Amino acid sequence: MENLVVAAEICEDVWSPIPPSIQAALEGATLIVNCSASDETIGKDSYRRELICGQSARLIAGYIYANAGEGESTTDLVFGGHNIIAENGTILAESRRFKNDIIFTEIDIQRLLGERRKNTTFQNSGERELVRIPFYIECDETELTRTFPQQPFVPQDERERARRCEEILTIQAMGLKKRLAHTCAKTAVVGISGGLDSTLALLVTARAFEMLERDKTDIYAVTMPCFGTTDRTYQNACRMAEQLGATLMEVPIAEAVRVHFRDIGQDMSDHSVTFENGQARERTQVLMDIANKNGGMVIGTGDMSELALGWATYNGDHMSMYGVNASVPKTLVRHLVQYAADETADEKLKKVLYDVLDTPVSPELLPPKNGNIAQKTEDLVGPYELHDFFLYFMLRFGYEPSKIFRLAELTFNKKYDNVTILKWLETFCRRFFSQQFKRSCLPDGPKVGTVALSPRGDWRMPSDACVSAWMKDLGNISLM
Repeated sequence: MENLVVAAEICEDVWSPIPPSIQAALEGATLIVNCSASDETIGKDSYRRELICGQSARLIAGYIYANAGEGESTTDLVFGGHNIIAENGTILAESRRFKNDIIFTEIDIQRLLGERRKNTTFQNSGERELVRIPFYIECDETELTRTFPQQPFVPQDERERARRCEEILTIQAMGLKKRLAHTCAKTAVVGISGGLDSTLALLVTARAFEMLERDKTDIYAVTMPCFGTTDRTYQNACRMAEQLGATLMEVPIAEAVRVHFRDIGQDMSDHSVTFENGQARERTQVLMDIANKNGGMVIGTGDMSELALGWATYNGDHMSMYGVNASVPKTLVRHLVQYAADETADEKLKKVLYDVLDTPVSPELLPPKNGNIAQKTEDLVGPYELHDFFLYFMLRFGYEPSKIFRLAELTFNKKYDNVTILKWLETFCRRFFSQQFKRSCLPDGPKVGTVALSPRGDWRMPSDACVSAWMKDLGNISLM
């Protein structure tokens, strides 16, 4: 088969500005093959499909794309086995992600050669000298006419949002499924508080057990009431565990924390950071020891927004054996729980999930006032919708603070004044840099989108990186 000339690319070759397959096709290759390890993130399958399809059209060639699938390491990435066979701009066969499909089809080499003979552009392609023509343009202050979404991590279209939510939950569950199988864990231990993050972690764990065809009674949902626990969150946590079929465990920690405070000389009336963190670390110790006792692993509940702000107790809720929410921002957590509530046929579970969505975000570490939550996170650290906006444009595009401020000013002008936006942007910058040490020793967790904070891949930053340049840039902002 002398017309079957095969050339190989590896993974990111095809994503580069000038893929090696271009030169290979000009020298006669009619079939390009690609062994890839392209991880799954939100919407990446569509781009991957368009990329392979477009490359086969540009080269008038066959393109076989074989991607890593289930069974690969899930340290921070999940692989879906998205395989594609394309011919001159047409996808002939495509696998379903996360299904271990084997695909096959036929490629018509003679047809490709016929198309190449008729295509004068293909024949005339080659090295060209580029001419550089200098020009000058004056820089001036402009009024922005573009708009930006207030929640850039969340699709605005309802149908697209539902599709994304399903994809994210699948990626999270697939990562956990692999880790549970690899470690031969007998149980999964989830600390549940009745809040959004632990709710999402429990939903993902239940989905992973369904994929493994495991009995969900091997999920230990542990509630650990203490000084700040309200009846509302406690009841929601218990009902949720029961409706999902998990084994509910209650371990009150108040007495153990009191003993610990007595041992270290902490006054019970001193509601400082020690009062709060002592509870968080006690809870983590309980979860770890329950996991040891039952041959299991602790599933982390903290989300990416908390990691960005360092809003976690070091070696407390900061630590786990696999953090399923590690790359999910807080604004997206809410929509994932909302999606799960809308989709479930269990009316009792639906009711609980809706009430969780209505509950103020709180670590519940300070005593309640008149039975209500006394400690609201967004009153202390700032609105998560602003922090997620800052996080997205800083990590996704590398914008400096002054540019982020301008975009936020344009986007939130009817909701927050400039003084408020600047205040929380300064808080974000200061906390993001000062809390890197917590991210430097982050547990494994699946990446689900283009923005992630894993120190092993997406965000490699020294723990003592200096924020002064960022604060100086913020100091140049005029609020007039």
